[in-house]
Amino acid sequence: MKPAALGNLLPRMTVVALCMALVGLVAGARLFQRPKTVIQVVTIKWTADAAPEQRKAALDAIEKVAAAAPGVRNVWLRTIRTQPRDFMTAFAFEFEDLPSAERFHSLPAYELWKKTYLPLIEESRTQEVGN
Repeated sequence: MKPAALGNLLPRMTVVALCMALVGLVAGARLFQRPKTVIQVVTIKWTADAAPEQRKAALDAIEKVAAAAPGVRNVWLRTIRTQPRDFMTAFAFEFEDLPSAERFHSLPAYELWKKTYLPLIEESRTQEVGN
């Protein structure tokens, strides 16, 4: 390659290299959002006489309520860790927005769930988080 041709090629290669580096930085940047959804986390301390199959039935039923509820985007049912430690179960809902979260508690299916399973719960704690 002639020196003059190499001189013309170097600026172009530099621009291409800089563009590739910029694309790499943008692609590697940690992006996060502040969604408008509402997350509700419930932790449960079961009564001493709540049998494991009753606990499982309560979670299965809450999944069915969530599936039928308008405005519920996601549900989490597997407890990984709870605080305080004597609270044995946790589950969470993601609602589209605050009105969806507020409507959920007045749904007939949720009311039926409460009548059926609240007697098995010694104590529960609920937190809602949104933006």
